[in-house]
Amino acid sequence: MIRGCIKTVTCGKKLSRNAKNSSDSIKPHPQPLPLFTKLAYILGLRVSPSHRRMGIGLKLVCEMEEWFRVNGAEYSYIATENDNQASIKLFTHKCGYSKFRTPSILVQPVFAHRARVSSRVTIIKLSPTDAETLYRRRFSTTEFFPRDIDSILYNKLNLGTFLAVPKGHYSAQTWPGVDEFLASQPQSWAVLSVWNCKDVFNLEVRGASRMTQILAKTTRLVDRAFPWLKVPSVPEVFRPFGLHFLYGLGGEGPLAEKLTKSLCDFAHNLAKESRCSVVATEVASREPLRLAIPHWKKLSCAEDLWCMKRLGEDYSDGSLGDWTKSLPGLSIFVDPREV
Repeated sequence: MIRGCIKTVTCGKKLSRNAKNSSDSIKPHPQPLPLFTKLAYILGLRVSPSHRRMGIGLKLVCEMEEWFRVNGAEYSYIATENDNQASIKLFTHKCGYSKFRTPSILVQPVFAHRARVSSRVTIIKLSPTDAETLYRRRFSTTEFFPRDIDSILYNKLNLGTFLAVPKGHYSAQTWPGVDEFLASQPQSWAVLSVWNCKDVFNLEVRGASRMTQILAKTTRLVDRAFPWLKVPSVPEVFRPFGLHFLYGLGGEGPLAEKLTKSLCDFAHNLAKESRCSVVATEVASREPLRLAIPHWKKLSCAEDLWCMKRLGEDYSDGSLGDWTKSLPGLSIFVDPREV
């Protein structure tokens, strides 16, 4: 079985023509504009163990790529575990894909106690309209940014977009709207959105010893009995559990990391209310805000692997060149629909 989809995403950026050709004595500051391309994504490839090593996986990929080409896709990419040698060999050795990006999957357990959100931070839930405007104006040149961001923000699985600012700037009651915010924004701010994966699928950790499960349960019991101790308890992951996915993380200013940490704590509490066991996100290996995102190394993946292939010679915008040969940027935009 194989599944795939096609979407239009940002693959690079260019300067606006007005900025380049301005003849005024005072030239405007060059504004970067996104370069878009039609990108195909192989969502999942599964071959029954009894039918492996028979070339079935290769045939499925070839058929899917042909469907991509017929529907105008310019690139195709897949995400796989960095240690999945069978998958890597299939795509890089037999299908012509190149290793492209190595983002990190960061996973934070949801504790029995609530995370403490700094009292020096104000968190505002944005309307989908304000969220769309903010993302398009500040993040549209980020690699993999989806042009149909509005479809994501208005999706019923999207639990909201949350903006963090230092206390004293805005509140839910005094929020002026995103246009005024961007016109006179505070020195520091951060933003993220939350996607409800729990209503789509559940995960389960298998193979743990009986002793490991008992110890994990003990930490939860202690955490519930003495929440003020803030014991980092292990959630119930040995039965089917749900998760929330954080996406669209970003921010500006010297306090951006602290504001991001507060947003992650807020998201932890939101997941706790929804009875999720973990909160996860995926960020670029060079993401500036990465250190501010709480996570457990044992649950996380330091290097996921994205492989990409150029499907055709013609491009919707020829100023970029071959995207597969481009250098990685500081950030990527991970589409929650592909989690």
